Amino acid sequence: MRIVQFERLNEGLRAGVIEDDMIYDFTGVDRKLSSFLEILKKSHARNVSVEDFVSSLISKGNLKTYQYDPLADSPTNERACLRMPYQPPEVWGCGVTYIRSKHARETETTTKGIYDKVYEATRPEVFFKATASRCVGPNEPICIRSDSKWTVPEPELAFIVGMRNKIVGYTIGNDVSARDIEGQNPLYLSQAKIYKGCCAIGPVIMTPEEVGNPRDLNIECKILRKNKLIFDEKTNTSRMKRSVDELLSYLCRDNPIPIGTLCLTGTGVVPPDDFSLRYGDLVEIAIEKIGALRNPVIQL
Repeated sequence: MRIVQFERLNEGLRAGVIEDDMIYDFTGVDRKLSSFLEILKKSHARNVSVEDFVSSLISKGNLKTYQYDPLADSPTNERACLRMPYQPPEVWGCGVTYIRSKHARETETTTKGIYDKVYEATRPEVFFKATASRCVGPNEPICIRSDSKWTVPEPELAFIVGMRNKIVGYTIGNDVSARDIEGQNPLYLSQAKIYKGCCAIGPVIMTPEEVGNPRDLNIECKILRKNKLIFDEKTNTSRMKRSVDELLSYLCRDNPIPIGTLCLTGTGVVPPDDFSLRYGDLVEIAIEKIGALRNPVIQL
C-alpha cells in the first residue's frame, strides 16, 4: 500500500492511497485525515494496522480519485501536486552502514581511522538530521550550503517509527551532505548535515507488508546537469552491514522519539571525490517498490 500527501489548489494538504495509478482521497471522508500522522493515530486508537485502517476507508466508497502521474510532475498553479508524504517530527540518520560509505568517509576526513572503527563497532553511528521545516518533498529544491564547495546527495532507504517503536512505513530519503565540512573535523558533522533543504523525502510511504524484505531493494541514483546524465550508480540494501531492526533498536535506546520519527539508514552510493552538486542539477533517487524521488538543486 502506497500512501501520499498532495495539495489541491485552494484546498490545502490532503492524504490518499494509490491503487492502480489512482489516488483515493481520504480527506474528503474525514478532514482530520490530511496526513500520515493522523492515519497512524487513528489506526492505533482502533488497534488495527495502517493497511487495515486504510482499507476500511476505501471500502466505504465515494472517495474522490485523481490520476497519480500528473500529480507526480513538477507542480504548477493550475493543478494538484505531490508534497512531502508527511511532516516528520524528527529525522535521524545512520552513518557508515555500507562499505562504500566507510571508504568515502575515510578519504574525506582529516582524522583517519574513526570511520573504520564505526563500521566494525557493535554500536552504529546514529545522529540527528532534520526537522520537517528543513525537509523537502518531490520536485522541491534541495540545497547547497553557502559555505560548502563539496556537497553530494546520499540516496537512502528510510523507515518511519510508529507506536511502541514499530516500523510502520518506508520511503526514500536524500541525506544531502557537505562532505568538505564533515571532513574537516568530525565535530562539524551537524553543520555538514543540518541546514535548510538538507533532506528530501518521498514520493510515497510504502507499508511494510508491501515492501517485504527491506534488505533486498535496489537503489539507483542519477544526477542530470543541463539535461545530461553525469552520474548513475546502483546498489542494493543487501549490502548494508546492519539490519533496519538493529538501527531502530539503537535509535530508540533511552531516546523517547515522537510517533512518526523518520530514520535514514545510510548510503551505499557515493559520487566520485571530484564531484560536487551545482545549482540547476537534478537528482533522481529510485528505490525498488517505492518509486522515484526527484529534486532540483539550488545554492544558498
